[in-house]
Amino acid sequence: MAIVEKLHVLKFRNLTDQYLLPNKNINVLIGENGQGKTNFIESLYYLGHGRSFKTKSLKDVIPFDEKQIQISAIIDGQKITINKSREKRLVLVDGKKISSNSLLSQILPTQIISPDRGFVVGGPPKLKRSYLDWGVFHHNEKTLKTYASYKKTLKNINRLLVSGNQNQLGEWLTRLASLSVDITKERNDYIGKLTKTLEKNLSHKLKNLVEPSFDFKFVLQTGWPKEVDALSQNKIETYLLNNTDAFFKSKHLSYGPHRSSIDYFLNDQGENFLSRGEQKKMSIVFWMLQILMLVENEKKPIVLVDDISSELDNIKIKSIVDCLSEIKVQIFITDIGNKKLPLSEKNTTNYKIESGLIAGLKG
Repeated sequence: MAIVEKLHVLKFRNLTDQYLLPNKNINVLIGENGQGKTNFIESLYYLGHGRSFKTKSLKDVIPFDEKQIQISAIIDGQKITINKSREKRLVLVDGKKISSNSLLSQILPTQIISPDRGFVVGGPPKLKRSYLDWGVFHHNEKTLKTYASYKKTLKNINRLLVSGNQNQLGEWLTRLASLSVDITKERNDYIGKLTKTLEKNLSHKLKNLVEPSFDFKFVLQTGWPKEVDALSQNKIETYLLNNTDAFFKSKHLSYGPHRSSIDYFLNDQGENFLSRGEQKKMSIVFWMLQILMLVENEKKPIVLVDDISSELDNIKIKSIVDCLSEIKVQIFITDIGNKKLPLSEKNTTNYKIESGLIAGLKG
């Protein structure tokens, strides 16, 4: 179970030396635009992922006139410290240096709902893969090694395609075909379990979010052409070998799990034909399913919801928070504060942020 017990943001964007003892239930950060609300959410995300959800460039998150970011937290009794500069990366767990972000994700599983990140239904394939593989990893942490091997294999194949060197290409394509099947199997298995979680919770934990007739389906697009059996290593390998000339011309491999996506359907209607409101609702349901499934596996994440009232009405806000509170998940919410949020005063701690400075509020 992930609970942030203490948080110290020493240097991150406009946040400097901010220290919090968060509520184990609901934490709300209120402030005008440009005061640091999203920066706060981003710093928590960084703790759980070792990277930002807004930028790939470290210089974007290093405070002005500083040389590094520094964030630390106590999570379920374990201390995490992240110090990163342009030249050096230091991530410590209880004083011991770690080199992989996967351990951070295990200690602090973090689900985020943010306009900056985008809604998954109707969103780009890259965003869909990101959320999908977050769930796959937490469902089976052994898949991390498979994904890493696939990424390395793909990189080597693309290097050979760019150079025009056919030596060893067949060997790498065989390896990629095998890894591709493993990844597709894990993704299919995860989506199948998500579907069962949906069926189980439609009339229970999700009943306030959706109507009884809600028929929500998600289908994996494997990244391979429809005529290729994505679960057959031999057929994938045959396809790759038969199309090497085309790959050499394009200088990259344009098919595979790295091009995978999810197609969403509501009452048999494709996501692109749905309204913005319907896409938003389905995205929320998908995120909630991932959280519910994690909780069923006794791994409780923290949930980050940025700028909540700009995208969600009070009915949706209450439905989400009530569901998360029922399964006892720690929540961090930011809001502009122009209307009262439908939150339990008993379980909520409110903060005010102004120019990167955070202070507690009553109520």
